[in-house]
Amino acid sequence: MRIFTLLLFLLLTVSARAQNPGTVAGTVRDRATQEVLPGVSVTLDGTSFGTATDAEGRYRLTGVPAGAYNLRAAFVGYDPLLRADIAVSSGNVNTINLEINKGAQALGEVTVTANRAIRVATAETPLSVQRLTTEEIKSNPGGNFDISRVVQSLPGVGGGGSGGTAGFRNDIIIRGGAPNENVYYLDGIEVPVINHFATQGSAGGPAGILNVSFIEDVTLSSSAFHARYDNALSSVLQFRQRDGNAERIQGNLRTSGTEVAATLEGPLTRNTTFLASARRSYLQVLFKLIDLPIRPDFYDFQFKTTTKISPKTTLTTLGLGAIDHFEVVPPKKSSPSKEFILRNNPVIDQWNYTVGLNLRHLVDNGYLNLALSRTQQAAAADQFQFGYAGQEAFRKLRARTTEIENKLRADVNKRVGRWQYSYGVVGQLVHYDNNLSNRIRAEVRDAGGALVSPAVTVRFVTDLDFVRYGAFAQATRTYGADNRLTVSAGLRADGTSALLQGYRLDRTLSPRASLSYALRPTLNLNASIGRYYKIPPSTLLGYRDPVGIRLNEGNRYIRSDHYVAGLEWLPGAATRFTLEGFYKKYAYYPVSVRDGISLANLGGDFNAIGNEAVTSTGRGRAYGAETFFQQKLSGKLFAIVSLTAFRSEFTGRDGLYKPTAWDTRFLGSALLGYKLGRGWELGAKFRVGGGGPYTPYDEAASRASYQAIGQGILDYSRLNTQRLGSFQQLDLRLDKKISLRRLSFDFYIDVQNALLTKPVSVPTYTFERLADNSGYATTDGQALRPDGRNAVPVLLPDSDALVVPTIGFIVEF
Repeated sequence: MRIFTLLLFLLLTVSARAQNPGTVAGTVRDRATQEVLPGVSVTLDGTSFGTATDAEGRYRLTGVPAGAYNLRAAFVGYDPLLRADIAVSSGNVNTINLEINKGAQALGEVTVTANRAIRVATAETPLSVQRLTTEEIKSNPGGNFDISRVVQSLPGVGGGGSGGTAGFRNDIIIRGGAPNENVYYLDGIEVPVINHFATQGSAGGPAGILNVSFIEDVTLSSSAFHARYDNALSSVLQFRQRDGNAERIQGNLRTSGTEVAATLEGPLTRNTTFLASARRSYLQVLFKLIDLPIRPDFYDFQFKTTTKISPKTTLTTLGLGAIDHFEVVPPKKSSPSKEFILRNNPVIDQWNYTVGLNLRHLVDNGYLNLALSRTQQAAAADQFQFGYAGQEAFRKLRARTTEIENKLRADVNKRVGRWQYSYGVVGQLVHYDNNLSNRIRAEVRDAGGALVSPAVTVRFVTDLDFVRYGAFAQATRTYGADNRLTVSAGLRADGTSALLQGYRLDRTLSPRASLSYALRPTLNLNASIGRYYKIPPSTLLGYRDPVGIRLNEGNRYIRSDHYVAGLEWLPGAATRFTLEGFYKKYAYYPVSVRDGISLANLGGDFNAIGNEAVTSTGRGRAYGAETFFQQKLSGKLFAIVSLTAFRSEFTGRDGLYKPTAWDTRFLGSALLGYKLGRGWELGAKFRVGGGGPYTPYDEAASRASYQAIGQGILDYSRLNTQRLGSFQQLDLRLDKKISLRRLSFDFYIDVQNALLTKPVSVPTYTFERLADNSGYATTDGQALRPDGRNAVPVLLPDSDALVVPTIGFIVEF
């Protein structure tokens, strides 16, 4: 703490002299054709700084005083573009690449087109789209530079644990859908894993992998997906990375109480730039100091190179990877019962990587894209009852699994007159193996000794190789003399060798259509309808019975139909309102043969999802309305407010609709940032959500099984019949930015849960322990009976309010 205090004093001492200028540079392209655009006017609001792009579409603004600015691009025949809150520093050249849309109006009609500057939708996806810039991610209170956590501020997005709003995990839960219904693309390369400690067959984890220093912007589409994207049922998240600085070597160092991260960039050759980073987590140290039981320990790495092979051909390579270790250690102040139950958690070791290359070649009126990638994940999980590590008699779980995906995609994208179209194909080779033993429950007998339910232990070994393939086409056209109406339609089909009838492309035909109509120059009516499919996770596809038969190969792709309509109002160049209603209808959702419940009710922990027999008989529905307000940086203030009301229900074996684990009924968030001047910036974020439903424990089964597996047994006959309390959290952030001659500093203090709000989570079933933790308390004072009948069951709430302060700084050089 003394080091940070001294650093703050030094920074404040030099701040009065720290007015050194910076540089903003980049390239402007046509979004649809990727052609560079010469002659585009690029200016900084409220200043005299401005220029026009050269013959290669490049612009450069030098001598800009350090600070926050709004960057504008304007060109005849194109919609103007606003990039708000651009941070200019002296430490780095600020590279901002821009893509602008062909517009219906000429530049001279400023009163008509100016308010479209903040619109983030595209012709193919005119609604349910949100975009975050790198500065919005960096300055997000409580976000701690974690993109997955920052996204949870957007409308319709929940996160955290199984309740959908609380917890330390990064599960992204959108409009009542499960976490594994989202897909992620990094510069056009699919990245299945973007979080550390991801749940196999699902998603999420305590911390994101992506380095925010690489990111130019993040786009979230929660409906009206372009036909190029497969496997998306709830959202597509696109992460666009910037190119490395082509002028000189530069970088930044970020350090805090939670991590240290270093980024380096610059030219490799005359036509090649690079970005590279490495990060080491100290979360396990911080959580130990504040006596939090979880111990996430990880490393991650990332790189990108961009090679300009010719004026029309660009090759991009990228990669990211992570090494993870996770365990739970009882806090010092734990009660005997809580300490005993915390020792019942698994120890998990994982690693993963994705590498890819993307070749983009410009052709007449468009471009050809070729993407090749490889992803590999490996995980080992060991769980022993009550922490008796290494004693096989107490082993509950042993899992060793690997998954490898090799993917090739080719697509053509063109614009001809009023038409814009694209088409392409994709092929994928997948390998999955798993060696699993999991003791789930002990047998239950009644007072007379009759068997009520048998013991359940899952054991299987699998090794599966299969192919996936697909094709798509999408076309968009504008209508009317003023192009007021835009209509887009697409079609996609996918197949696989992993399912018995996976070759039947008629089963996965997924048409979609959308339209956008300008009721007024600043008011748009948008609507979409679409059918989307997702292949079941490999954990399901590869599951085998004890004799080696794959039990789930007769299942089907999961289907979701979306119906969405809404209004978008752009009253000012930096202000945006949206109001949308949505209905999602699911079919062929996996239902557990063992428990009779939909797998939509699983996914809020670190266990694998899908290591069991299922049937494709589940149905589901999620519907609601959401509103969103965004004020980009205007003067000194920026703000985001969102509110979503929704229902999420799925059927199980009984065919009855029941609330899912994500059915929190409402979500709200408000983010406010204020530029105080002299490099000071203050931010606050408030999130609120309804209580998630949960399933109570089966008292008889829990008593009988507890000594065998160390946990309670849920009563699925009362699935999600109880609810947690509502959730709220306030996060605060204070930044001080200083620019010297060739260095810039950002000193920050970030506080999560500043109001010390108690968490809302499902209570844990256990037996009460004696005060000295030497054994169990019993009703008769005798030794605990094998059937647990004389135990004293207790439900342990997770009710300790936790505030997570982070102090750190970023040095750019």
